[in-house]
Amino acid sequence: MKKYLAEFIGTFILVFLGTGAAVVLGGYTGGTDTGFLGVLAIAFAFGLSIVAGAYAIGHISGCHVNPAVSLAVLISGNMTAKEFGGYVVAQILGAFAGSSILAFVVASSTSLEGFGANGYGELSAVGLNLTGALVIEVILTFIFVLAILGVTTSKATSHMGGIVIGLTLTLVHIIGIPLTGTSVNPARSLAPAIFAGGDALAQLWVFIVAPLVGAALAAFVFKSFFVVKDETGIEIAGESDMSATRK
Repeated sequence: MKKYLAEFIGTFILVFLGTGAAVVLGGYTGGTDTGFLGVLAIAFAFGLSIVAGAYAIGHISGCHVNPAVSLAVLISGNMTAKEFGGYVVAQILGAFAGSSILAFVVASSTSLEGFGANGYGELSAVGLNLTGALVIEVILTFIFVLAILGVTTSKATSHMGGIVIGLTLTLVHIIGIPLTGTSVNPARSLAPAIFAGGDALAQLWVFIVAPLVGAALAAFVFKSFFVVKDETGIEIAGESDMSATRK
């Protein structure tokens, strides 16, 4: 239960601060035409949220705070199906808690609106279509999850995991925010879309399916090509510190 509570809190931090920054700054262009500075601010809000979460709860649960990351860890063989289910439930509940507090903040303001939901077409700042949204979310999630698996594999780099993962999330947000708002995380997309309703809810499936596909591909590539084994075939550098079973 400590692991699940940690995942709940970590996902709450990510969704509240990340999507909260998007709402406060007015999304891509910003309420006062902040342009690229607005993108950078939102991207760093998501990235720094991961850094904070990693060092706050990483030693307890691994700080997945993302069903796509948990799926990759499951495929990599570092957590059980039962743990995966518990993590996903905790992450979804944490996301809804974050969006609930954000909804309270928005309702308490005379100018704020929205919930930081993802979208394509008219909901994309650059009018990205459905195919483009699917492709970009698969690719960005693949990059993000591959970086996670890579940095947490070796003891030589795992101590830097929180910073590397946070900066990688920042990086994928810089390009992803104008395109789709950047999901790479089904839990992060689910709660804001349900609160927003309308087209955001109708498009939600894209931001659940694409990140899961991208994460599965990253886990397959990592496990098939990048795991180091000894002469007997036993993994010696493939057990991820993101693994729940190590805690």
